[in-house]
Amino acid sequence: MNDSTTELVQVWDAHVAAEFQDKDADAAVATMCDDATLLHVPVATGARGTEELRRFYADVFIPSWPDDLSVETVSRTVDDTRVVEELIVRGTHDRPMPFWLPGVAPTERRFEVAHAAVVAFRNGLIASEHVYWDQASLLVQLGLFDPTQGEAESLPVLGVAQTRAYADPTYPLNELIERVQRVVR
Repeated sequence: MNDSTTELVQVWDAHVAAEFQDKDADAAVATMCDDATLLHVPVATGARGTEELRRFYADVFIPSWPDDLSVETVSRTVDDTRVVEELIVRGTHDRPMPFWLPGVAPTERRFEVAHAAVVAFRNGLIASEHVYWDQASLLVQLGLFDPTQGEAESLPVLGVAQTRAYADPTYPLNELIERVQRVVR
C-alpha cells in the first residue's frame, strides 16, 4: 500500500471502530465529508449530510446492534479512492433493527450475514458508503420467510447456508439448483 491508500484504510478502520466498538456517532461522522451518503442498499435506509448522518448513527444504527454482535472482515480491496470490504456480521436479533429490518419486532434468533461495503473517499474522508447483503437470507434466518414451504419452495433463497458457503471452502455448492430441480419435477 502507498501513503494515500494507508490513510484511507486508517479512516475506514476509525469509522468502523466508532460505529461498533466505541458506539460514538460523532466520531463516525467525523470520518465523513459534510455531504457524505450512507446507503443500506437492500432496504434503502441510511442518511445524507452531516446532521442526518449524526442522527441516523446516534438514534437508529448504533443502538440497534445486539450486544453479542461480531463483525469479521473476510477481505479488503483498496485503491486511491475506494475501500471495498467483505465481512460477516453475526449476532442475535434481540432488539428492533430499523436500519436493517424496518417494522420487524425482535425474533430472538441468531443471524450470520455476508456483507459487502463499498466506501468511496474524497479528500481523505468518506464520501459514500454503500452496504450490500442478501435480505431474503436474513429473513430466512430470523424465521420470517420459509423457502421450503409452498410456492416459496422454488425460490433461490438460502438463509444461513449463504454465509456458510462464503466462509467454509468445503461447503457444498449448487444445493439451490438441486432443490429447485426437485420441486419442478
